[in-house]
Amino acid sequence: MKDFRKRPQRPKKNKLIAGVAAVLDALKNAQSLDRVYLADSLPAATAKSIRSLAVDASVPVQVVPIVKLDSFNVGQHEGCIALKSRIVYQSLQSVIDWAVGEGRLPLLLMLDGITDIRNIGGIARTAFCTGVDAIIIPDKGVGALQEDAILTSAGALEKIAVCRVDSLVKAIDTMHLNGIRVYATQMNGQLSIEKVDFTEPCCIIMGSEEKGIYPALLKNADTTIFIPMKGDFDSFNVSVSTGIILYQAMKQRLS
Repeated sequence: MKDFRKRPQRPKKNKLIAGVAAVLDALKNAQSLDRVYLADSLPAATAKSIRSLAVDASVPVQVVPIVKLDSFNVGQHEGCIALKSRIVYQSLQSVIDWAVGEGRLPLLLMLDGITDIRNIGGIARTAFCTGVDAIIIPDKGVGALQEDAILTSAGALEKIAVCRVDSLVKAIDTMHLNGIRVYATQMNGQLSIEKVDFTEPCCIIMGSEEKGIYPALLKNADTTIFIPMKGDFDSFNVSVSTGIILYQAMKQRLS
């Protein structure tokens, strides 16, 4: 069994795009990228051009010491390396438009601050099996959706739509404009999941086990929901909690 506690391995060379011109070209042609690494010594004008395109494409940019880029061992990187993604990210609005066009009532899942790739993989697998139309993630503060995450998802991350956004709060605004209700999960939530109407267009927000959901997201959600529990214990694991809620949603939608 693969040990996910081991230190992450260096990305394979065929997963990397090295050099300023090559990275700019990849961004201009909407190639699916996991992130862009910029050396802290890169000229400001060059860095600005790359950042601008990366922001438009919702691709995270990380400024690192040049020795970090040297460690990738790709030769002349010119202070700029992009990491290719196996996942083709889609815009949130395009996913909503597709779902509505197919006569579906959108069911979306938003992940806030979940960094454990085993949880992300398990959640993605459950989401795909329960009919979720898309998983929404921020461009920062979530575990990298690379080889290990795809492996733990049993390939589900390559089958379900994934929307990477620069602001989860703005994503909620987009959903509200499209008539989608947003439910934030919280231990002391206002409404039991048994009383939630999951048959309407909706999005479920899941937060990290350590910090929960970011306050601004709680404020912008329509209501908070909780899972009834028996016994004196803090909570379920986030992957298990997601499974319970999504199964409830699927059961309602199939009845």
